[in-house]
Amino acid sequence: MPDVSIQSAPFDASAEIARMTRDLGGRAGAIVTFTGLCRDEGGRLTGLELEHYPGMAEAEIERVVETARGRWPLQGARVIHRHGLVAPGDGIVLVVTASSHRIAAFEAASFLMDYLKTRAPFWKREHLADGTKGGWVEAAEADDAAAARWA
Repeated sequence: MPDVSIQSAPFDASAEIARMTRDLGGRAGAIVTFTGLCRDEGGRLTGLELEHYPGMAEAEIERVVETARGRWPLQGARVIHRHGLVAPGDGIVLVVTASSHRIAAFEAASFLMDYLKTRAPFWKREHLADGTKGGWVEAAEADDAAAARWA
């Protein structure tokens, strides 16, 4: 199983957790997951359209997963990111990290999500409830501030 998948199809977080748990065979003491969902922004959106450069996006995210493996003692790491049109309530991103202890698993998951929110090579465009396409979404200042702690 690759560490990074970029796909249009929905993912099954429970299956990914079960797979990692099985593959680790009792070596990990903690598995942390984060699932990012598409919001409807108070009924304003019917979805988000996510674009990426195939090949480049996977390689860049794999590089950041390797950085996380170098910073924390991880037994496992998995990132799944969707592309295409994602409806409100559907998963956009899944991060799963495993380590002997919870702190490393939590920190590595936070590091990976902060990267994905601010620097991953994806572009998000809003699809509005009135049937039009909105603008491209920029990283929020709070996301940039959160990512700065890892520098």
